Amino acid sequence: GPGRIHHCMRLIGMAQRSLEQACTRVTQRSTFGRKLSEHQSVREDIAKSFAEIEMARLLVIKTASKMDEQGAQAARDLIAASKISVPLMVQTIIDRCMQMHGAGGLTEDYFMAEAFNYARWCRQADGPDQVHQMALGKQIIAQYAAKN
Repeated sequence: GPGRIHHCMRLIGMAQRSLEQACTRVTQRSTFGRKLSEHQSVREDIAKSFAEIEMARLLVIKTASKMDEQGAQAARDLIAASKISVPLMVQTIIDRCMQMHGAGGLTEDYFMAEAFNYARWCRQADGPDQVHQMALGKQIIAQYAAKN
């Protein structure tokens, strides 16, 4: 549990760093006679990425808090939810930010290609997403079915 959450925290930091670099990039580059930051699709991607980072951050904070208060076993539902959602969400955010950097986003000139690979690795570490989804789904069904 704690190791997975540590990876999620690192991923959120990478997503935040990617977003910050993208915001700088879009104010410096122009296409079709205007700054990238003036294009609606770029603004939408920035807004979506910001919201997703905050959602991931809140899920991880809630997970860590429950682990601190009740232990990893009691927090295994939130640990699994974090493990399933944060790496995929961060991978998507980093991909958007890489797009705003053009081909340079794929190079060692920026850290994003390495961060993208790390996020992808996290989706495989200690089992693929589907295994965690299956286990969490079983746990949630049992939890709510027992209440009725």
